[in-house]
Amino acid sequence: MSESNPVLDVIFGRRSVREYLDRPVPDELLEKILLAGIWAPSGLNNQPWRFAIIRDRSVKSQVARLTRYAAIIERAPVIIPVFIDRESMYNEVKDYQAIGACIENMLLAIHSLGLGAVWLGEILKNAEKVRDILDLPETLELMAVIALGYPAHRKQKSSRKPLEEFILKEI
Repeated sequence: MSESNPVLDVIFGRRSVREYLDRPVPDELLEKILLAGIWAPSGLNNQPWRFAIIRDRSVKSQVARLTRYAAIIERAPVIIPVFIDRESMYNEVKDYQAIGACIENMLLAIHSLGLGAVWLGEILKNAEKVRDILDLPETLELMAVIALGYPAHRKQKSSRKPLEEFILKEI
């Protein structure tokens, strides 16, 4: 690609960031991140996503104990557990797809704002315990935890298999 495209630049430039500076994330940036998430597409525009914003060290520590990636959560200035509201769902597959789009929108917004983040899914094995720590109703199901902050560095590398390996058929 020879021409610069801001959207594609963000997509191709985003990497999972697991190490952060000890610097708070401003509320204005968190609001932009969450707005990017809620502008994801959802079937019937049901918008099934819900968020918790956790900065408190003791609460982060409780959540961190529920995953083998505890150090990432402990070091992140902010974590955002992302939930699906089962009461607003109408089609399980479509609603889970919508949550993935919401999370990806958030990750792209985070990167575009000069922050870094990682999508943590291993913690889902303790989803109920996360919900209990946050004192949330059983109608909310944890989908992921996003850890974010100002990156300690930008040395993250990534690669992809050749596109041809993914195309099943071209007719």
